[in-house]
Amino acid sequence: MTDELSVRGIECFAHHGVFDFERREGQVFVVDLVLGIDTRPAAASDDLADTVDYGSLTADVKAAVERDPVDLIETVGQRIADVCLTDSRVEWARVTLHKPDAPIDATYSDVALTITRTRGNAHD
Repeated sequence: MTDELSVRGIECFAHHGVFDFERREGQVFVVDLVLGIDTRPAAASDDLADTVDYGSLTADVKAAVERDPVDLIETVGQRIADVCLTDSRVEWARVTLHKPDAPIDATYSDVALTITRTRGNAHD
């Protein structure tokens, strides 16, 4: 059994994209995380050391998104999942990466990629 810890709406500013103007001007990306963890040890001890520190994780995810521009949101999504899975207590991570200002010549509300990675298949 796993519990779910969510952090939603992490705003980042980065320079990812396939077009030169995306790399040059940058844009907002928004990250939603859902992590599968066992919260019973933390509930029993009431000690932050026994759970995922979502404040530190959020800072690490933001830094991962904002570094090293790449072409595809798929690459950024995998990068975020890798950050989440560095903590051995995280059994799985569901990452949604929103690119609300993607260069699409149409009216739309959002572009989002959701990936799920588990501790055995982070790169499969």
